[in-house]
Amino acid sequence: MEHLINNHVKDIEISGIRKFFNLVNNYEDVVSLTIGQPDFHTPNHVKNAAIQALESNHTTYTPNAGLPQLRTAIHHYTKEKYNLNYEPDTEIIVTVGASQAIDITLRTIITPGDEVILPAPVYPGYEPLIRLAGGIPVHIDTTETDFKLTAHQLKRHITEQTKCVILPYPSNPTGVSLTQEELSDLADIVHEHKLFVLADEIYSELTYENKHSSIGLFEKIKAQTLIIQGVSKSHSMTGFRIGYVLGDISIIKHMLKVHQYNVSCATSISQYAALEALTVGKNDSQKMRDAYLERRNYVINRLNAMGVDVVKPDGAFYVFPKLSLDGVSSFQLGLKLVKDAGLALVPGDAFSTYGEGYMRLSYAYSIEILEKGLDRLESFLQNNKQSTNV
Repeated sequence: MEHLINNHVKDIEISGIRKFFNLVNNYEDVVSLTIGQPDFHTPNHVKNAAIQALESNHTTYTPNAGLPQLRTAIHHYTKEKYNLNYEPDTEIIVTVGASQAIDITLRTIITPGDEVILPAPVYPGYEPLIRLAGGIPVHIDTTETDFKLTAHQLKRHITEQTKCVILPYPSNPTGVSLTQEELSDLADIVHEHKLFVLADEIYSELTYENKHSSIGLFEKIKAQTLIIQGVSKSHSMTGFRIGYVLGDISIIKHMLKVHQYNVSCATSISQYAALEALTVGKNDSQKMRDAYLERRNYVINRLNAMGVDVVKPDGAFYVFPKLSLDGVSSFQLGLKLVKDAGLALVPGDAFSTYGEGYMRLSYAYSIEILEKGLDRLESFLQNNKQSTNV
């Protein structure tokens, strides 16, 4: 019966990140710096809120768009943090993680044949969802612009079929962000060509020297912009699966239909936990952010000392150093690192072909683990000095 399965589904592959993570799990004594998951526990007061919700029997369906009090909390939180202003009753949907928010956004705005622009290297979760919606992903190589999509690049790649541009900043896998000036230039192009913007801002609370800027601030393209955030990274709540999407009522009212038939509503218990996180715990991310900053600085200093070419990240918890061996693909280098050095990094080609020649290192790990992993990388580079390009 397999020949009857939807071709779009058959053509999709498991994420290169997970594929490599599962592969190296079979090896012993490997320091893994692969998965982008906070190593902090969910704050106790948030866990207690979930327990209280259970004990209070808040185990029924919620409104499709989410608990009204949670949507109000999201309204206040995003206004205070990022100066965004979306109406809780009509312009916010609580979703099953940011991933479901991306899915319902693309399924609402994309029709077969529409092109969606992606700045590459890029998180591999977008392309399959674009294809499932009948769209065509168009990757733009940003390796020559410090992994930042520029207005010039965007304009050159727009065609009559272009429907949407995805702005995943701070970026997975590179950790770079866009400034307000850079966003303004992009907004001009988006406005001129009447494109949708999907701004994946799941790492918005994990920025360092500069506060996160959102393209949702530009009023002239507000009706074209969908902003996706959530509590997974900011509050170390990955397993709770709570994200949310902000957008103009003219789009959100249609997205809500897709969301309703997709999942009915996000998990009630998790919504009460998220309510606690975004109110009482609205600044919980500060402690984590301080720790990530220390780790980022440590990793960058170590890589620089090894002579490794790396763009300094502005946010998230990834670095994307240029690491390659003569005649060896990124995936093969990843396996060689595991076998010869006992170190697991994600091969750059998991983030599109434009990631070839790079490796992603997650610093969502303790300094002790990072030190051990970087010691192994340093020894590997010294042992392969003649054939390594760094």
